[in-house]
Amino acid sequence: MGKEICKILKEKDVGSIGIGAMIVFIAMVLVAGIAASVLIQTSTTLESQALLTGHETTAEVATGLSVVSIEGHRNATDSDTIDVIAITIRARAGSRDIDLGETVIEISDSATKNFLTYDAATYTPSDFIDGDLFRIANYTSDSTHFSIIVLEDADNSCSSATSAVINSGDYIVLGVNVSNCFGGLSPRQDVWGMVIPEDGSPGVINFKCPPSFTDAVMELQ
Repeated sequence: MGKEICKILKEKDVGSIGIGAMIVFIAMVLVAGIAASVLIQTSTTLESQALLTGHETTAEVATGLSVVSIEGHRNATDSDTIDVIAITIRARAGSRDIDLGETVIEISDSATKNFLTYDAATYTPSDFIDGDLFRIANYTSDSTHFSIIVLEDADNSCSSATSAVINSGDYIVLGVNVSNCFGGLSPRQDVWGMVIPEDGSPGVINFKCPPSFTDAVMELQ
C-alpha cells in the first residue's frame, strides 16, 4: 500500500514538473517574440531615419549654383573700362529649387569688396530682352544690388520679379553694374567672388580682364 502511494506521488511530481517546464518554455517564447518585434521595429525606424538622412545629405551636396559664363560690356563713353557684367548661372544637377531673392553676390576687384542683393525693380523676363542683353535698363544703378535677366525658364519658376526661383534647366543672368561698384573694370584687372545661394554650394567668380577692350562685348569667364 505504501509503495503504491509513493508511486502515485512521484507521478504527480513528474506531471507538475512537466507543466512548469511548459509554462517556462511558453514564457520564453513570448519574451523572444516580443524582443524580436521590438528589434524589427527599431531596425525599421533606424533604416527610415538613415534613408531620410541620406536623401537630405545628397540633396544638400547636390544643391547649389554654377556660373556658366561671365561677359562684360565696354563703356560707351570710356572705352578703357567695362561698365556692366552679365553673370549667367544655372542650378547644379540634382539641385533643389533656389530662391534668387535670397541669393547674395560677393564680388571684389582686389581693392573693394561689395555684397549685392536682388533688386526686384530690375527684373527682365526673356521676352523683354529685346535683342540686347546689355541694355542699360536691364541693370541696377547702384553698388548694392544685382538685376535678374531670364534667358531660359521652361517651367516658369522665375516668371516674375517676386517669384525668382531657379531650378533644373533654367539659365538666368545676374546683372552687376561694375561702374557703380568699382568705378568700372580696367584692362588686366583681377576680379573674384561668389554667387552665394541661401542653401547649397556657391558659384565661383574668378577672372582677369583682357589687356585691351577691342570689342564692345567680351567673354571674361
